[in-house]
Amino acid sequence: MTASDKITTDVDSLRSEIQDKSVRVIDVRREDDYKRDHIPTSVNLPLANLLSDDSPDRVLKLVNSMGIDDETSVVVYDDTFGALASRVAWTLEYLGHSDVTLLETTFSNWKSLGLESDSIVPEIQNKVHSLKLQPDILATSEYLESAKSRDDVILIDNRERLNFLEQHIPGAISIPYRTLASSDKILRSKEDMKRLFENRGIVGNSEIITYCGSVGTLSGLAYYALKSAGLPNPKLYVRSFKEWKNLQKPTEKQEDANYWDLSAE
Repeated sequence: MTASDKITTDVDSLRSEIQDKSVRVIDVRREDDYKRDHIPTSVNLPLANLLSDDSPDRVLKLVNSMGIDDETSVVVYDDTFGALASRVAWTLEYLGHSDVTLLETTFSNWKSLGLESDSIVPEIQNKVHSLKLQPDILATSEYLESAKSRDDVILIDNRERLNFLEQHIPGAISIPYRTLASSDKILRSKEDMKRLFENRGIVGNSEIITYCGSVGTLSGLAYYALKSAGLPNPKLYVRSFKEWKNLQKPTEKQEDANYWDLSAE
């Protein structure tokens, strides 16, 4: 795997990296929120802007315009429990950028800690980033259809429990995104995370494909949760359940929902 082993950046580390000018911070909130105030030096990439066309060529242009080259250390944050930031970080990783991490907390929490914010929009010089796509971290509907019957593949659904009970991709395990965070961090500790996944039978070198409702945000967070627990082969089905249904692929309902096992929570 080409991505850095480090999944999150803690608050103190980010503050010193900003001081040293050794990091590019990306704020993925809406432009109005960003303009009001943001972490100093951060640049704005609203998730909706990225998703309007997330083809590699266009993302590469966005990355260049944010002053990111192959060597730039990147930290991404949001105010949505890490899900939007995860989708952006995963996209950079897919593009071939290995040095990208998630801020361990949200912007609201950053402010509640009394840390610096400002409304200055930094002037950024374009850089040139190479394109080295990482297909190993992406699952398409075709790939998923052929892979999900293999013994070494585990499929995870990260939507709300009720959505899963109502309809899901056959064979998927329910791990609602809300179970991934701790009270003040976007992801639980490594030990907690490992225990959560072990309780669901997710261990070892299995290939793990994760999906959510439509654009890969909740499942993007799960992708990083899996990596943080030391599970080496996660893939993101980016187009998620929305595409699967639109393609009229098979789905199933959870029978015996009354007896649904909540032990992993």
